[in-house]
Amino acid sequence: MIDPKHIGKQLPSFSVVAEAGQLRFFAKSIGETDPVYLDEQAARDAGHPGLPLPPTFLFSLAFQMPNQAWRDELGIVPSRILHGEESFTYQRMAYAGDTLHYDVRITDIYDKKGGALSFVVRESKVSNQHGEPVATLRTTLVHRNG
Repeated sequence: MIDPKHIGKQLPSFSVVAEAGQLRFFAKSIGETDPVYLDEQAARDAGHPGLPLPPTFLFSLAFQMPNQAWRDELGIVPSRILHGEESFTYQRMAYAGDTLHYDVRITDIYDKKGGALSFVVRESKVSNQHGEPVATLRTTLVHRNG
């Protein structure tokens, strides 16, 4: 079981650039057909300054967190991780070329199935290069114990 003493723990913050090629690849992978996500001219014609990030793309950027040592500290074994759920609260659009800053902390830890499963909830506050809030992501990681 993962100790709830880690609730409130600040995880390493990091920044990542949203690259246009990654955005297009992601949009195609999820079956997005709206040209606003694929073609810069279509995005500008729709009133955007560039390619907007497709919905849920911020989650894929979160995998670029460079320091995963926090998992060892909590006793998380990567081969025992399952994806629980995601939720997104958006404050503003983000676009290709934006540098996005992730400020991440653990907001909850709880067990189910008599301790067979531990749930770790992380909250990531994402802001752009101007310090403006873009979104808040809540990610639930499920860890199969023993």
